[in-house]
Amino acid sequence: MKLENDQLENNTHSAILLFLRLGFVALLLVFSFKIVAPFLMPIVWGIIISIGIYPIFKSLSNLFKGKESIAATILVLISIAIFVIPFTMLILSAAESIEVFVSKLNAGTFHIPPPSSTVNDWPIIGERLYDLWAKSSENLMVLIEKIKPYLTTVLPTIFSSAAGVIGTIFQFIFSVIIAGVLLVYADGGRKVAVSVFKVIIGDDGEGFVNLSKSTITGVVRGVLGTALIQTVFLGMGMFAVGIPGAGIWTVLVLLVAIIQLPPTLVMLPIIIYVFSIESTTIAVIFTVWSVVWSMADSAIKPILMGKGSDIPMLVLLIGSIGGMMAFGIIGLFVGSVILAISYQVFMAIGKRQELEE
Repeated sequence: MKLENDQLENNTHSAILLFLRLGFVALLLVFSFKIVAPFLMPIVWGIIISIGIYPIFKSLSNLFKGKESIAATILVLISIAIFVIPFTMLILSAAESIEVFVSKLNAGTFHIPPPSSTVNDWPIIGERLYDLWAKSSENLMVLIEKIKPYLTTVLPTIFSSAAGVIGTIFQFIFSVIIAGVLLVYADGGRKVAVSVFKVIIGDDGEGFVNLSKSTITGVVRGVLGTALIQTVFLGMGMFAVGIPGAGIWTVLVLLVAIIQLPPTLVMLPIIIYVFSIESTTIAVIFTVWSVVWSMADSAIKPILMGKGSDIPMLVLLIGSIGGMMAFGIIGLFVGSVILAISYQVFMAIGKRQELEE
């Protein structure tokens, strides 16, 4: 009887110790997460960037005879320059366009050019659009009164989005710096990732690490690379024609392209505007340029993503939109990558299960 009591007491003592240890570990995890949470997205984005540019890092490191810190520093500076300089120029261009518009509006010198007579012949919307456009060109207050109810709701959203873009630029700079640090310690980071996947998945942990790496590289090159290429060339066309607020339209093209929607959605009203104010030759050239680069993703993306990338576009679309809704503009970049990894990992687990059966 005494032996049973002692054993019961030992079991109770062990259970209490186990509960205290688990509680302490859980408490550490909760507090650690709260501390890391503000930096979570930049860290995730830093990991994605470091994996995406790792091949370039290795080539640069070999060029500098194994001096990885120098190679990482150069890549960080180049990445910041490539991203920040164009975005800064776009923001300054957008701000300048808004400033010019407001100053002309206050001075009473802003006017809308009258529509071409061909606008009246457009199907469905032509007659109503021509009427509104003609009245607005004669008296701007007609247009202002028409859109006034919408401005009160749209303007706060626009200013909020602009603040979000500026915040994203600073987050990106921080993420690139994190990526540079991770590149220097890439070998150690890979060992940690393999260990984590082995604990979660099993002996095939290294295979899943390689799968995640190839997925990140493919999505970063295919989705973000394609979006940047389309944005650069479509933006060049808008700036060449002299579209008002070309910086704002270029940013919209980038966002639409990353979401995996056709940039034609943004370019179509611009094409209509160009046909209304420019000669037919210039308008046709601009239209061809815009259509070609809007549809170029079907040719560019497979080249950049490489062979074997069978991630459905729906996964990338949901990842981009869901990421933006959950984490803001930076989630637009990160969401598609994370969901693509999840898709590939679960598909690989399913295939392995089928083989075992």
